[in-house]
Amino acid sequence: MTQTADVDRDARRTLDLLGPAPDNWVPDRPGVDHNVFIVGAGQTGCAFAFALRRAGIGRVSVIDAAADAAKAGVWLNRARMNKLRTPKTLVGPEGGLPGLSFRAWYEARFGAASYQDIDRIPRERWAEYLAWYRAFLEIPVRYGTRLVRIEPKGAHFALHLEVDGVARVETARKVLLCNGVAGNGGAFVPAVLENLPPQLVAHTSDPIDFAALRGKSFAVLGGAASAFDAAATALEAGAADVHLFARRTTLAATPVSRARAYPGAYDNYFDLPDALRWAQALRFKRSGSTAPPDSIERVTRFENFHLHLGAQWESAREASGQIAAAASGETFRFDFAIAGTGYFIDPAARPELASFASHILLWRDQFTPSSEEADDGLGAHPYLGHALEYKEKVPGDAPYLKDIHVYNPAGFVSAGVPVGDVPSMKRDIPAVVRRISRDLFLGDIDSHAQRLAADVPAEFDESLYASNLWGRETSSA
Repeated sequence: MTQTADVDRDARRTLDLLGPAPDNWVPDRPGVDHNVFIVGAGQTGCAFAFALRRAGIGRVSVIDAAADAAKAGVWLNRARMNKLRTPKTLVGPEGGLPGLSFRAWYEARFGAASYQDIDRIPRERWAEYLAWYRAFLEIPVRYGTRLVRIEPKGAHFALHLEVDGVARVETARKVLLCNGVAGNGGAFVPAVLENLPPQLVAHTSDPIDFAALRGKSFAVLGGAASAFDAAATALEAGAADVHLFARRTTLAATPVSRARAYPGAYDNYFDLPDALRWAQALRFKRSGSTAPPDSIERVTRFENFHLHLGAQWESAREASGQIAAAASGETFRFDFAIAGTGYFIDPAARPELASFASHILLWRDQFTPSSEEADDGLGAHPYLGHALEYKEKVPGDAPYLKDIHVYNPAGFVSAGVPVGDVPSMKRDIPAVVRRISRDLFLGDIDSHAQRLAADVPAEFDESLYASNLWGRETSSA
């Protein structure tokens, strides 16, 4: 590790070169507490807070339901991969400012050679970097604060909160949902697991005490990365054995999304015809989410790991404190089951959105695919605008929806990338900030018209140049 008292020199230099952040230009409104209210203080929530500050937008509040920074986000809690699944070279929360990037942070601490040696970013290093980013940029976060309900109130929202267990209401003009993979729905748990006692089953999004389950027999349902990461964590914690059940007959191995990972497609994705965006989302879903090779290698090195392909659980019940499961004509006994089965999208399932969810335009309302391309799950995704804002199902019924921006995976069909992950940051954070800026500016156009027409004092008078006037002009004067 680099030993230097000035390890953040490049980051400080970057801020010096940028100059001070602009003053807040948004006029205060009576009865409005916040211009922008950011729900979620993970990598994207903090990146938005910094970007809004540099855009001169003040009175921005960032909340997180976690009790403190150590419990916030997924990287030190529910994420179980050894390395991030995205390339280390992608632009992240630094927003194109090299001195604030992961690479600059990492090289300052571990050296340029060490950075060249890593193929992808280690998960715990990424968590350290995000903690540094938040602290270095002095992003204020209100922990222990949970959004309970968004109530439209004309030109702003009343936000019903729970702050350290105490109910309170605050107001905001814009809401930014940076609330993770379940932010527009929830964890998907197969019906076959629903009747099992809660102490015998968990979803990969749940905190799981693997150490307490040492020596136990595990079942993992699912064939994507999170399922393999959970299986590996159980094995590394001393599981007696782990059986992973995937419904596909082969593991998904083709990352089809790379076909659109070039600037033309990435930068202009929102301008593609709906039919093409739908086809891309459907192609990804049908091809399957691929686990990185190292996630698979992480489990296959264990002799007590067993892979079941083309195997769906037909039944599961509690039997003498264990799970009795039937799959592919066989009967199994397990001590614990983990659902690595992803998430569903349904805004109505979120309490904070439920009161107006019926007004949100969904893909199934906007686009009708052929019968061969029909997919109920994709159709449930919200049909978002270019700045990831909700749109109205019926024009004029819910105009406030444009002031809620969705920076979570519910934007996948619209945006073509996993919104909220690193691949979405370069394009979508600036686009959302530009739209917020435009809407706030035009929302106070009368005030800005007066400001633009205000008297501006002269910087000098005629005495500055009088002695150099040409003679003819002098005599005319």
